[in-house]
Amino acid sequence: MISIIVNHRCIPILVQNNFRDRIIKILIKHPEGLATTEIARILGSHRHTITKYIYQLVGEGVIYQRKVGTAKLCYLKVEKNDRE
Repeated sequence: MISIIVNHRCIPILVQNNFRDRIIKILIKHPEGLATTEIARILGSHRHTITKYIYQLVGEGVIYQRKVGTAKLCYLKVEKNDRE
């Protein structure tokens, strides 16, 4: 099981085949950020479907978005350990 730290809370990432967890796994592999359309392409789903889950993850504080031109790039929120 993979866990991430968000707002000093450990959030487990379940090994299920749902969009929420799959989006998080994709963003773990792409720390440079990805556009919503690119995430949708990787998952083989429509961008409107993916946008719904992205808004949920943004609301939970798991990911954040940054507008670059007309695209919104999605990034996983990762807290760095002070000892690193």
